[in-house]
Amino acid sequence: MEISLLLEAVYQKYGYDFRQYSQAHIGRRVRNRMALSGINDISQIQSKVLEDKEFAYQLLQDLSITVTEMFRDPEFYKSLRKNVIPILKTYPFIKIWHAGCATGEEAYSMAILLQEEGLYDRTTIYATDFNQLALNRAKEGIFSNKVIKEYTLNYQLMEGKKSFSSYYTSSYDHVIMNQSLKKNIVWANHNLVTDSVFAEVNLILCRNVLIYFDHDLQNKVQKLFYNSLIGGGVLCLGSKESLHFSTLEEKYSVLDKNQRIFKKKY
Repeated sequence: MEISLLLEAVYQKYGYDFRQYSQAHIGRRVRNRMALSGINDISQIQSKVLEDKEFAYQLLQDLSITVTEMFRDPEFYKSLRKNVIPILKTYPFIKIWHAGCATGEEAYSMAILLQEEGLYDRTTIYATDFNQLALNRAKEGIFSNKVIKEYTLNYQLMEGKKSFSSYYTSSYDHVIMNQSLKKNIVWANHNLVTDSVFAEVNLILCRNVLIYFDHDLQNKVQKLFYNSLIGGGVLCLGSKESLHFSTLEEKYSVLDKNQRIFKKKY
């Protein structure tokens, strides 16, 4: 009950709606913030959120989902190349919505894949998130050298066609993604919980975001995706997500069951 009151306070005061997020996820993140702030009970958190905008901002960052990496799950990208790229090649212009893009690593991964397949020049990638701080980092395209070794391995495992180092420039302890990858990515603030259809697109990627939502919110977002896809458009979910138990399951055909790739029926 205390967590419900806290989330209601966040929504009423700041307009961010976490009320239908998974209780387990919210509970973990709230307890973590309590420990970091030396706060002993949730009622104190609520008071501090209402009175202290900076603290509220910290909590919003805690509750948002920013777990990502380049070419996460290499088998997924191999499946994209095999099962989805041939579909995209049939369109004169391609629109892709990367929903919940966090700090942008997977949007850049998609740009690289499309560039290697000769499709990027006729593609627009809409990369959206409600976390403006994450979006700002994504726009910069600057990542720590500490993670590049892992990203390079992922790229190799997904059978990339070039040297991964050709896609970035090293600068001290960071790397900067090439401008050629940024040119067709539109970064935009969009909240899956409260906002409506973003665009009519050929492909939607929203991987490992829905697992943080309760069942009703998952269904709501699934309808949002369905209404955003053209007939024959493709939906990609995360490895722990599915269309099972969704009211829309019968409206898709399966392109790759293991990699959670689905095609909207005409």
